[in-house]
Amino acid sequence: MKFSLAYEMQRPMLDDHAVIEETIEQCILADEMGFDSVWFVEHHFLTTFSESPCPEVIFGALSRLTKRIRLGFGVVILPYHHPVRVAERVAMVDQLSHGRVEFGTGRSAPYEQLGMGIDPRDTREMWDEALSMIPKIWESDYFEFEGKFWNVPARQVLPKPYQKPHPPIWVAALQPSTYQIAAEKGIGVMALGVSAPSVLEPHIQQYRETIKTAQPVGAVVNNQWLSSCFGYCGEDDAAARDLCARSLKSFFGPGRPYVQDLTDVYQRLLEQWGGIPEHLVQNFSRYIDVKESSEGTATQFDLSGGNALAHKIWEEMDPDTLVDRGVIVAGDPQSCINAIKIHEATGVDQMQFLMATETVEHSQVMSSIELFGKHVIPAFGRSRTRVSLGRADPAR
Repeated sequence: MKFSLAYEMQRPMLDDHAVIEETIEQCILADEMGFDSVWFVEHHFLTTFSESPCPEVIFGALSRLTKRIRLGFGVVILPYHHPVRVAERVAMVDQLSHGRVEFGTGRSAPYEQLGMGIDPRDTREMWDEALSMIPKIWESDYFEFEGKFWNVPARQVLPKPYQKPHPPIWVAALQPSTYQIAAEKGIGVMALGVSAPSVLEPHIQQYRETIKTAQPVGAVVNNQWLSSCFGYCGEDDAAARDLCARSLKSFFGPGRPYVQDLTDVYQRLLEQWGGIPEHLVQNFSRYIDVKESSEGTATQFDLSGGNALAHKIWEEMDPDTLVDRGVIVAGDPQSCINAIKIHEATGVDQMQFLMATETVEHSQVMSSIELFGKHVIPAFGRSRTRVSLGRADPAR
């Protein structure tokens, strides 16, 4: 099992400089504490939510301030950029970091796409065309291409990646159709939907089967599944669970970027989180028509109150239920270990935690990273390394 951190670079104080400095400090500590990767989103126009429009710039700094942690583009929005420029920037970071890049790809959402002057209906084809080009740019002495969206006459493109043949390729995925595409193309899945492991398990199994016959878009198959969730480790089990649950609910609250303009969003989130728990079914029984699973959860349901009722039930999902289902990895070190084991049992290769949000203070994030490094990561057979004086030494 690998462990990583995700960064939206949220802005609790609307202080650009503080967010940047705190993020860098957290990433340096994550490197010291044994995390495998940090992943940075690419967002535009979300001015009160995310301050991460250009991961390659902060990676330039982190490539020299860290020693072993991998630097994940989580993700490059391919429709926004000429594929040659993507290939150049990713390869440059790979050179600066001595081969520590993970290359995640995606398409973003209509609000940002329209802001870039891009028709959302074109983005699937644009992603597909760019993805077919970039590995060939890295592998070719001279590259040329004629497509629907981009044309490149024969040109040399430098630098090439430090990793041979190239960095691992991933796609951000929120739905089964994208899991299928990833498997067919031989690329890794970044399951960013914050779903319960029980919901993702059949999709992971299908991904493993399909990828056996992949026609890889790159030179190699990246047979890896990453599951993203909110994570927080603290000394006080109940307080840590509560803080992480509040962070999750604030992130997906009404009007927030990941839920705006979506219909039935809270009913879908309830389904992703494994259905309505029994105690909430009882509380709202007169409004809910359910088919219960063998575990006593309402995995299929109709809400007579519509999305407003779904939002109310979603708000009342308690921290213990979220932890017990693995929707969040939170609590004291043993609680975090137990929640991760739920994911591990489904075949997940990497757990990605969103810790740094506007709900969680910088000092709390730093403490959580340290507790993960001291207690949680070693529980999965991983020895922590201490990075100092330009070398990696066994941690004492």
